[in-house]
Amino acid sequence: MEIASLENQTIAEFVLLGFYDIPELHFLFFIVFTVVYAFIVIGNMLIIVVVISSQRLHMPMYFFLANLSFLEILYTSTVVPKMLEGFLQEAAISVTDCLIQFFIFGSLATAECFLLAVMAYDRFLAI
Repeated sequence: MEIASLENQTIAEFVLLGFYDIPELHFLFFIVFTVVYAFIVIGNMLIIVVVISSQRLHMPMYFFLANLSFLEILYTSTVVPKMLEGFLQEAAISVTDCLIQFFIFGSLATAECFLLAVMAYDRFLAI
């Protein structure tokens, strides 16, 4: 009976195998998620441009809405580009890059929660 060696091994990168078994769907998912990502970015940019360009919308509610749209662009841009890269090629992400991506995603999620709380308080004061 052999005893397995229990040496310390460091993992430098890893691959999440979500749709690894079905390569036919990779390009389809790439197209679908690219279109959804484009709609998210274009829609939020449109909100920002309308709020900035219209003088009638220079009120706190619309200011916070434009900031929420900006946060949403940043929020989706932290994860989706790397995910799209993974659909086209077998891309691995290093542990450091994953932690950086997770930190940015978490920071933006926290900022979004604070912004939503401020927006709720603004609506409370407006009533």
